[in-house]
Amino acid sequence: MSAQAPSAVILIRATSFVPNPATAADNAFQADPPAGQSDEATSAKALAEMDALSAALREAGVQVHVFEDDDHTRPDSVFPNNWLSTHAGGTVAVYPMYASNRRHERRTDVLEMLKSDYRVQAIVDYSGLEPDGIFLEGTGAMVLDHVSRVAYTARSYRADVAVLERFCTDFNYEPMAFDAVDSAGVPVYHTNVIACVGTEVAMIALEMIPDEHRREQVRERLAVTGRTIIELTEQQVREFAGNAVELCGRTPDGRRRYIMAMSARAKRSLRPEQVAAIEESCEIVAVDIPTIELAGGSVRCMIAGVHLDHRRPLADAELTEAVAAINEDNPVTPDGRFVAMADA
Repeated sequence: MSAQAPSAVILIRATSFVPNPATAADNAFQADPPAGQSDEATSAKALAEMDALSAALREAGVQVHVFEDDDHTRPDSVFPNNWLSTHAGGTVAVYPMYASNRRHERRTDVLEMLKSDYRVQAIVDYSGLEPDGIFLEGTGAMVLDHVSRVAYTARSYRADVAVLERFCTDFNYEPMAFDAVDSAGVPVYHTNVIACVGTEVAMIALEMIPDEHRREQVRERLAVTGRTIIELTEQQVREFAGNAVELCGRTPDGRRRYIMAMSARAKRSLRPEQVAAIEESCEIVAVDIPTIELAGGSVRCMIAGVHLDHRRPLADAELTEAVAAINEDNPVTPDGRFVAMADA
């Protein structure tokens, strides 16, 4: 498995998707549905787009874990990367969310799946910082270089530097914080709309970092890793060109296949030489998701990558003599009652 490009992802199939009014204030990429289009029609279109992305990733050989969400109070639950990230070595992070109506997107069933299917050693939960009014919305707020251990972060209401430094201490990353704004001076709400770091290529809108000195520091930090840097324009960012993610799939004969997942709209905004630079190291898998993009996020936001080692199925595991001795088929309590066992 590539350190940067996960081979498995988590998607949330949200049946009640609509652009979230609670996040519109600081999300300049968010838009309203077409006039006269009902919430039901918007949700139906978005659901078809979610299914199309899932199918395209599976076709590319990526393992896709899909979780259903029928809760109409979670309009943004299609974006799980804001509350969850996973890390090589078996650690999972859970994050504090800016919008109060997004905080119950965190799901124990997702965490339980990770613990049962993958080797999870620890879950680090920062969500208790929400009452203090400080937030760090996962790999929306941070774009992580898992190889060189750098956390690129545009400061915003959703990316507090104090939490960033705490995360970097806990997970052994170098914090690389900077300000990023659009041409109207509006801060970028999430770093992952302006930057994407792959194994051999990085896309970033350096022109949106107003401080020239800090801009060059970010450029240098990316360049020293040996990656090809593709500079995006603000207009390309508005077409979600920066909101992409590299994944590791498999060909039908089992060989590794690196892909850059993005929206069809994002790919159309790229110049031919930019597409060629990406395709030197991975192939582009583009899916049309115009309805979901109304919420101000695109393909990267929809994907929570799984950077964990698979756990062997329990049926295949060899029990040690000590464990076998206490692994009763029908355990009973001291009072003689059977213990209810959950189905495997």
